[in-house]
This record gives sequence, structure tokens and C-alpha cells, in this order.
Amino acid sequence: METIYRVNRKHLGYNVKRLREILGVKQEDLAERLHLTQQSVSKLENKEELDNEMLEKIANAMNIPSDAIKNFTDEGTVHIVSNTFSGHYSALYNNATINNPIEKIVQLYDEKVGLYERMLQSEKEKVALLEELLRDKSKA
Repeated sequence: METIYRVNRKHLGYNVKRLREILGVKQEDLAERLHLTQQSVSKLENKEELDNEMLEKIANAMNIPSDAIKNFTDEGTVHIVSNTFSGHYSALYNNATINNPIEKIVQLYDEKVGLYERMLQSEKEKVALLEELLRDKSKA
């Protein structure tokens, strides 16, 4: 039986492409930030190796650390990007979507509290009405 070993080589161009896609940045937008053409960015994304200078320029243009590009994994990079994503980045690229689960949890919690408060108020009104009816019956 023959054993096949796979060498996990890093394809930096692929890493740039995946990060760009995760951030929701178009090739044209990245090209503009790098003062390149869209075709040049496409060629960069197809290169297996990128020099450190270009890697730093790309990282700065996407506002992420260059280590995120160098050490890309589909799982790990999402974590790095989400923890280093800054607010001014979305001003540069308006098509980026940020999903913050903690804010959503807080929002849902607040809605739940509001519903419970309204239900409690409704029940208090019912009790007051029933007590009034009971007093009227006992007087009669």
C-alpha cells in the first residue's frame, strides 16, 4: 500500500483572496487602495509567493495584520479578523457587514424584558379588575 504525504504549503495569494472575500472587499477597492489595477490584484491573488513589502501593503490596505495573511486558515483567520476589525475600516469599504452576536443577544434580552414587563402590567390590571368585581359582588 502506497502512502501519500501532502505538504501544506502556504499560498499567500489565495490567503489574500480569502481574506478580501471575508471582509467583503472587492478587487477594485483593494486595487484602488494599493494604487494598482484590478487585473494586478487578480494576478497577486494567483501568486503562491508574495514579497514582504507587498504583503505589508496589502495588509495595511485591508487594515489587518500581515500575520493574518501569512498564517491563514479558514477557521483561524476569521477569529483574527473579527478581533482586529476597526471602525474606520467600514468607512473605507461601505459594503462590509459586521455581525456582532453580543449586541444581538443584548437586543433580544432587552426585548424579552420589555415583553415580560408588559405581560406583568397586563396581569396586574386583570387582578385589579377581578378584585373590583369581587368587592362589587360582596357589597351587593
